Amino acid sequence: MERLQLTMTVLSLVLMFLVLYSVRRAHIRVEYSVSWLGAALALLLVSRSRALLEWLNGYLGLHEPAVALMMVVFGVFLVVFYRFSVIISDLKDSNIALTQRLAILEYRMRAERETGA
Repeated sequence: MERLQLTMTVLSLVLMFLVLYSVRRAHIRVEYSVSWLGAALALLLVSRSRALLEWLNGYLGLHEPAVALMMVVFGVFLVVFYRFSVIISDLKDSNIALTQRLAILEYRMRAERETGA
């Protein structure tokens, strides 16, 4: 269990570093980095707090705290991935609307050129 906790601690710190580095280099936007930093912080807190893991283990009725830790990891990333799916869906809808508006403008410009010429 200690190795798993240490591994999760190291992974959460690496994730924090990568996100901050990506924000600094402008590879990721700040508003999207918040989700990843929150996920990394949650993993860090859970992986470092044995009492929290024991409580979660008892609350969920599990026999091993390692399973509780892995469930938290899965749950946190599931929430982050869901959030990004919603963002991508909104961007796709916006892209479709923008494309339609551009097509309308091009049609109007072409019609105006034909009638004006």
